[in-house]
Amino acid sequence: MAVESQKDLAVIIVSWNVKDAVLENLRSVLASDPMPALDVILVDNASEDGTVEAVREAFPDVRVIVNKENRGFAAANNQGLAATTARHALLLNPDMRVEPGALAKTVDYLDAYPNVAVLGAKLIGKDGRPMYHLRRFPTWKDQLVILLKLGKLFPRIIDRYMGRDLDLALEQDVDSVRGSYFAINRTALDTIGLLDERYFIWFEEVDYCRRVKEKGMSVRYVPSIVAHDSVGKSFAQRSRWWKRKQFMTSLMKYFWKWL
Repeated sequence: MAVESQKDLAVIIVSWNVKDAVLENLRSVLASDPMPALDVILVDNASEDGTVEAVREAFPDVRVIVNKENRGFAAANNQGLAATTARHALLLNPDMRVEPGALAKTVDYLDAYPNVAVLGAKLIGKDGRPMYHLRRFPTWKDQLVILLKLGKLFPRIIDRYMGRDLDLALEQDVDSVRGSYFAINRTALDTIGLLDERYFIWFEEVDYCRRVKEKGMSVRYVPSIVAHDSVGKSFAQRSRWWKRKQFMTSLMKYFWKWL
């Protein structure tokens, strides 16, 4: 077995009370063919549904970091990033399923293009169609439209922010990609560092992409790499008020930092 320092890719999964989704996720990761040398790390944010025990029993080679409290997305991912010396890292949401070959393609692409700091994949939603997850950097205008839910009445008003004009069949540089499949080049980790832990959830990946652009590096969408996104199984356990509060808190932190 290759020593940890020789691993090609660290796959970091943050979980909170989504045991079944995590197990399915890990099955797809560990069945990947061809298989790069992986360092698979689960960071569990104080789940109470037996996630840790189930993963340790089913996948003894997966490293598990157990938190006594829910530390949020950014801090938990940073724990995983700090625990590995793999050449590249993939932040993978627990309700994801990667297609065969996706991980090897990710490693090959990041090796070939060291200036690509962040790589995003084509994400397939539960309806079987590609998801529009390529976002332009947010402005007060489009975020106000979202908060007031005006986008439901006038959907096209936020088309540009939502990237609905972008062709999902084309490989391209973008402002930001969804954090559910968020591959980070080792050159970026060495240059830019870890996620900003001021964000508990939301906007941490947008913030990181903005830091990437500040350093003159690229965020690249690569549609030949495919994963399936079940979207928000942890979020489904939270109240609407909690989600709105977290969104507003992170939004204010983002704008305070960048604008």
